[in-house]
Amino acid sequence: MMGFFDGSASGSPDTLPNNTSTSTATTSRSIETPTTPSSPAPSTQQPGAPQIDFKKITDTEDGFSGMASNLFEQVIVGNPYFAAGGGLMLLGTGLAVARGAMVRASGFMYRQLLVDLEIPSKDKSYMWFLEWMSQYKHRSSRHLSVETNFIQHDNGAVSTKFSLVPGPGNHLIRYKGAFMLIKRERSGKLLDMTSGTPFETVTLTTLYRDRALFGDLLSEAKTMALKAQEGKTVIYTSWGPEWRPFGQPKKKRTIGSVILDSGIKESILDDVKDFLKSGKWYFDRGIPYRRGYLLYGPPGSGKTSFIQALAGELDYNICILNLSEANLTDDRLNHLMNHIPERSLLLLEDIDAAFNKRDQTDASGFKSGVTFSGLLNALDGVASSEETITFMTTNHPEKLDPAILRPGRVDYRVLVGNATRYQIEQMFLRFYENETAKAKEFVDKAIALDVPISTAQLQGLFVYNKNDPDGALSMVDTLKTPNHVF
Repeated sequence: MMGFFDGSASGSPDTLPNNTSTSTATTSRSIETPTTPSSPAPSTQQPGAPQIDFKKITDTEDGFSGMASNLFEQVIVGNPYFAAGGGLMLLGTGLAVARGAMVRASGFMYRQLLVDLEIPSKDKSYMWFLEWMSQYKHRSSRHLSVETNFIQHDNGAVSTKFSLVPGPGNHLIRYKGAFMLIKRERSGKLLDMTSGTPFETVTLTTLYRDRALFGDLLSEAKTMALKAQEGKTVIYTSWGPEWRPFGQPKKKRTIGSVILDSGIKESILDDVKDFLKSGKWYFDRGIPYRRGYLLYGPPGSGKTSFIQALAGELDYNICILNLSEANLTDDRLNHLMNHIPERSLLLLEDIDAAFNKRDQTDASGFKSGVTFSGLLNALDGVASSEETITFMTTNHPEKLDPAILRPGRVDYRVLVGNATRYQIEQMFLRFYENETAKAKEFVDKAIALDVPISTAQLQGLFVYNKNDPDGALSMVDTLKTPNHVF
């Protein structure tokens, strides 16, 4: 035991090499442990990166297609990066493509199933439609605009009428069983230069099969608008470069209410009617299709009244142009005369006053922005209008320049003078029917005064003595004073 203990504990040189050898051998065996042939070599790629087995790809038996399929599975399907980002990319691309397809499909369906009608604010039917829709019952509107008609009478009383019309926005109506979407839009950038108001449009949308209802709707709106002016004469005046209605439409004056001397009224009316139906005759011969009339005579003889009655007889309107207006220029005059509203007579009142003192200064109040040559060119120059009927009136024909009286500018001249025996009798009988004997007595007394009597004086006397012919007879002496006040 002692020998054994001593050998172990002393660590003698005889035993130390044996122990060291044993330890080294054991360590060597643990390090050199062989690996199995199937274990892959340690990879040098980053963690998570896709690993491609090229041997597996090349050993496939399906040829090139099999190699491509195997490569796709390894690179795409087995790629965690693609599964995270590429999938979202594909999803986004698919949604974008689907959205584009839906937009194109909806656009195609819109073009095939729906139809639009746009009405700009400059079109005449624009106000017709708004007025029609404001009175249409079968509509749904959440956006309204107010239009106020304000009238202040001479006695200070005020009459106000409010009309609620569709405002900018969307509206829905049902017209003859068809639904229509109404969209009124107001431009914030574009302005109507003639009125200074924002440019607007109204768009009507309905099914394509109901497109014929657009014509019916506009015709109904037109009829409603014109019905308000039926039996009336619209008076237009110039406003900037355009014509605008002045005041409310006036009730038509019958041609029989104006008493002119025998045959004058009939001859003018026949001449105008013949002109209106002779358009082809003028065009075939290359003659400008326009006609000018000059009515001259003393004040109060009925010149303007006859023109108003003539317009009512022909169902025409009247455009009044004041040549003495300071802002009226040659260009604006020419533009206005070339843009007269349809079925309208052009009236130039007191044409002698416009150029009688055109050499004076602005301080005298007679200077006009229109030159005499500008008026002549507007009446029959190269840029003058066609298909127009112009009436000019004057109290002093002797003051007119001969250049304005030549044919082509004035084609028909007629004197509308003071009341004649015929006119006095006819006016008396118009106010007092069946009073033939008293009419003759009144005529004899009036002629015996031996003074000029205007039809305006006679009308004032008869209006003062309504339903009283004896009162008119007793006051016949008042006709001596032209401006007598009753």
